[in-house]
Amino acid sequence: MTITVPIDMYPKGPAVAAPTRRPGSVRRTSTIDSTWPDGMEANRRVIGRSRDLFTPLDGSDPIVLAEDVLIASVAPDRQIVEMQTQPPRAGVQVLVGAQGGSNSRGRVVAAVPDEVAAGTPLYLLLDDLSGATLVGGVAFRFWESEEAQEERMRQMKKLVGVRVMEGICAGFQPGSSALNPDGSNKGMGDTKPVPPINNDEDPWAWHELTTPTEPSHRRSRRIDLWLEGGLLHIETFFQDSYTTPDGHREAVHEYVVSATADPVTGEVISIGADPRVLPHYECPLATVAVSRMVGQPLRGFRDSVNEKLPGIDGCTHMNDTLRSLAEVPVLVPHLM
Repeated sequence: MTITVPIDMYPKGPAVAAPTRRPGSVRRTSTIDSTWPDGMEANRRVIGRSRDLFTPLDGSDPIVLAEDVLIASVAPDRQIVEMQTQPPRAGVQVLVGAQGGSNSRGRVVAAVPDEVAAGTPLYLLLDDLSGATLVGGVAFRFWESEEAQEERMRQMKKLVGVRVMEGICAGFQPGSSALNPDGSNKGMGDTKPVPPINNDEDPWAWHELTTPTEPSHRRSRRIDLWLEGGLLHIETFFQDSYTTPDGHREAVHEYVVSATADPVTGEVISIGADPRVLPHYECPLATVAVSRMVGQPLRGFRDSVNEKLPGIDGCTHMNDTLRSLAEVPVLVPHLM
């Protein structure tokens, strides 16, 4: 079966990660940085940061609405070994011992219900931790020889067996060029060089950023929201990227999602996903079904996105980009 992706859906290349902040807007940013101080066979160190920032209409200094830091040690099997937060939250200690996977987000909701209800930056980091650790290990691809990578893959298959990926997303739909005959993934796929996410002309564009020079992975998010013409306007940026030995970064996933919504009810009026960097030829086809989210309330996106865009109708990373919009209504009152 031949799958054809229309040319106008091809990834357009890296977007501007930190555009100029609009007067009268709120910007939520988050990063989850993973490094391996003792090598990939040992625990990774994870530092997550997230901040909500209000930019006044009158051009005065921006106001930090909320800011959280998450520091964790995560074992090679993605089990959380240690965790702390700044400011401290006692509830997160319940997550120590939890392992990344399908149940991890449910455990987060049970552990910190107040953070979930308030839609805090910390909740975004905790919800994102499982996905970030899943793709993080690819960082070593840029630092190892092909022989070392192949040996690592052989060892991984011995440990966990062949993982059948067929049918889990648009990129791995039946007939995808990314799949082996047994339904397993052929490999990581394409990456693209990307510029730094910060903005040298605006020190407030992002929260404090780390600058790792060793093998590392970063999951970045930016959500801008503002009111215009009686509508709530939203733009969100998502990127998974890695450091390389020559000092630049390579991205494997990058999306920009734009939407409008009713500022009172939070109901989505229009929405579209723009693929910027994706690993496989078929991946952009996930964006076709995004219009199904029209009419859905943003606050329910954590659940409704996966219900409306299941399997080959969605993309794990696009769906996660959309899910992060669930807390936008919590930020809207700051615009009023």
